[in-house]
Amino acid sequence: MSFSPSEGAGALRRERLRTARLYFVCEARPGGEDPEPLLKAALDGGVDIIQLRDKSGDIRLIDRSAQTFRRLADNYGVPFIVNDDAEFAVSCRADGVHIGQDDMSVEEARRIVGNDALIGLSTHSAEQIAAASGVDHISVGPVWETPTKAGRPAVGLDLVRHAAKTTTIPFFAIGGIDTGNVSEVLDAGARRVCVVRAIRDAQDPTGVAEALRRAFAAVGGEVLPGG
Repeated sequence: MSFSPSEGAGALRRERLRTARLYFVCEARPGGEDPEPLLKAALDGGVDIIQLRDKSGDIRLIDRSAQTFRRLADNYGVPFIVNDDAEFAVSCRADGVHIGQDDMSVEEARRIVGNDALIGLSTHSAEQIAAASGVDHISVGPVWETPTKAGRPAVGLDLVRHAAKTTTIPFFAIGGIDTGNVSEVLDAGARRVCVVRAIRDAQDPTGVAEALRRAFAAVGGEVLPGG
């Protein structure tokens, strides 16, 4: 099912977000390879959202990969998100953009992507969680230090607990989460998680995605924060 702009696209995107559990962030060419096999493996394992996050600066390469992300998102019926660049999100027909605290304002991102698109925002403190407004979802982390966010100190599980108790916005715990520690994150109250290395660097990405999905069964049903 395509998410190209049309009447009701925003409602459909937000419903897919509401029920999402597992979010996978991937660069344009993971390990220097075509992203399609990895993305398909992740989606086959149960990934609900895919994000293109690439800092290489190779615009042509990123654009080609975005076409792959878009096609697979359509094939699997999941949202496709672009990191940081709202204008690129529009040009490659992404379903939304994810911005950081130091990127453009939420208001500017919304002006560019429109009301039907999803906007995500990174948060790293209780104050930032409380201040989040005008967005469709937030990420909370990094729970543990991770090389994908070099220099960003870990926030620990306490911030996940705080988010679970205080925010009505759907949130994804992020940062160093894998099959060995996901249960700790879920026990802290998260009902959505976002991963990079756990799937990207796995010998069996499908199996890892499936294992992460199974972890949700232990914390009960379909009741989701913010949903």
